[in-house]
Amino acid sequence: MNILLVYPIYPNTFWSFNFALRFISKKAASPPLGLITVSAMLPKSWKKKLIDLNVRELKKEELEWADYVFISAMVVQKKSVELVIQKCLQYDVKIVAGGPLFTQEYENYPGVDHFVLNEAEITLPEFLKDIEAGTKLKHIYRTKTFANMVSSPVPDYHLLDMKSYAFMNLQVSRGCPFACDFCEITALLGHKVRMKSTQQVLNELDVLYGLRWRGPIAIVDDNFIGRKKQIKEDLLPAIFEWMKAHKHPFTFNTQTSINIADDKQLVADMTRSGFSSTFIGIETPDEVSLHGCNKVQNENRDLLESVRSLQRAGMQVSAGFIVGFDSDTPSVFQRQIDFIHQSGIVSAMVGLLNAPKNTKLYQRLYAEHRLAENTTGSNTDYSMNFNPKMDKTLLLKGYDQIIDNIYSIKPYYMRVRRFFNNYEPFPDRKKKIRLSHVKGFIRSLFILGLLRKGRREYWKLIIWTLYRKPALLVEAVTLTIYGYHFRKSYGLIS
Repeated sequence: MNILLVYPIYPNTFWSFNFALRFISKKAASPPLGLITVSAMLPKSWKKKLIDLNVRELKKEELEWADYVFISAMVVQKKSVELVIQKCLQYDVKIVAGGPLFTQEYENYPGVDHFVLNEAEITLPEFLKDIEAGTKLKHIYRTKTFANMVSSPVPDYHLLDMKSYAFMNLQVSRGCPFACDFCEITALLGHKVRMKSTQQVLNELDVLYGLRWRGPIAIVDDNFIGRKKQIKEDLLPAIFEWMKAHKHPFTFNTQTSINIADDKQLVADMTRSGFSSTFIGIETPDEVSLHGCNKVQNENRDLLESVRSLQRAGMQVSAGFIVGFDSDTPSVFQRQIDFIHQSGIVSAMVGLLNAPKNTKLYQRLYAEHRLAENTTGSNTDYSMNFNPKMDKTLLLKGYDQIIDNIYSIKPYYMRVRRFFNNYEPFPDRKKKIRLSHVKGFIRSLFILGLLRKGRREYWKLIIWTLYRKPALLVEAVTLTIYGYHFRKSYGLIS
């Protein structure tokens, strides 16, 4: 078999970092981990090619070469998915589709020949067994059970053009122990957190190291600390020893829940093992809204102090925030602004509430006849797929107020300095200067320091950092570039 694995275009969003990538000559933030994991499950005798449309175009001869096109996507990639399907139909090549978008909305894609849904460790072997047996292939392969992560293979990282990416991806676990009503993770992957073995994780680090990757790795778990005991007692000590033996070639970022701040030893173990940042769903400082959406892990705690304690321990915190909960009042906009500035959270993704399909929120709004349209999958494109309780004009005006206040040039640079004043990076580990850092610095000097509005604030931050926090110069330049991307993403600059 000739298998063409195609990853659709990820549009400009908060997390695409498209406008930042140009500073470091990268084409995409991270590779399609799902597709290269599926690739590793296919028979070794099959020929495989990966086309990431974020990196390069799909060619006619590649479609003519393929027996099957395998496509995986998230909801935000819908537009590109439709174009890929049209091309496959044009060249009469069969399509096999899976991943979050198709698992939730397969009925919207009649042009797809076969859907391999849910987790591929379970459903893909059934599809391959039918091919091997020569029996008629089913239109849909799916399961209600969850995969044992011990059966997940090392992804086919060798298929990637690694120089095109800013990060590599690695997955340790799936599932989340919490049940926020707007979150689709538990609908897709369940409450029970399932982990790879420590040896599996080390094997993947070995492969990435052997392929000469050096730099950041995003651990894409929905909640890295979902099985905290195993993480603390087994995985982190092993990663620490591996990193030490290999002279610390990687840095890790991941996603956790806010209760990570309650375990100082866990945070210390993570930072000494190379973890430098975590994304946390803060959502809102309003206790009523937190309770209403079942965000129990955030309730009854000093959220500001939790964030600051992580920063002092050497962990950068980025976070998600939401407006549009039923209990939100007009005061929530200024409260969100104040919280973000006081916390020193530089990368603050603020979005309007949406209800992904199959979530508890979606089911409630459906019962209340409040659903309006399908969600776009983007957190920051001003869309809502339901009718909010607050007047929508007022809600959108308040949302604009938040974005303008946190990402306008002066407030943004002030927040970077506030973060640096509270941040204590892990000691005794020199920052490795890479070619991408040099490129980014030079381009930031010209674009942000000479050509763009905000030049004065840019130089104030650089000089302030050199004088007060010289060890954080790389972080300072990185955050100036991120700020440019965020302003472009939210439409604050053209």
